[in-house]
Amino acid sequence: MKSATGSHTGTGTWLVQRATAVVLAVALPGLMIPFLAAMPLDFAGWQALFAPLWLRMLILLTGAALALHAWVGMRDIFMDYIHPTGLRLALYLAVMVTLAGSVVWLAAVLFGAALGSAA
Repeated sequence: MKSATGSHTGTGTWLVQRATAVVLAVALPGLMIPFLAAMPLDFAGWQALFAPLWLRMLILLTGAALALHAWVGMRDIFMDYIHPTGLRLALYLAVMVTLAGSVVWLAAVLFGAALGSAA
């Protein structure tokens, strides 16, 4: 029987960790270029910086990749060092809720302002 705590899923999580690392390695320097080119100093500058849809989508993709990358790392740490199953599952849940909530919040910040200003 497979354990409910996520053990023995090696190849899949290894691939997720490596794929998200590649996304982060490409996206983060790519995100720095528009920021350094614009160097926004006021609110209008920040609004103009985040106006292009492609940039907001890239930031959201990067945030999701960062959350997945963090999840795999935290999951591995918990599997290695937290032995009581109930505590480990509680920590899994806390990390999942925090990371998922962060990505949803990022999406709301990136796209909620655009939706609100259109009304």
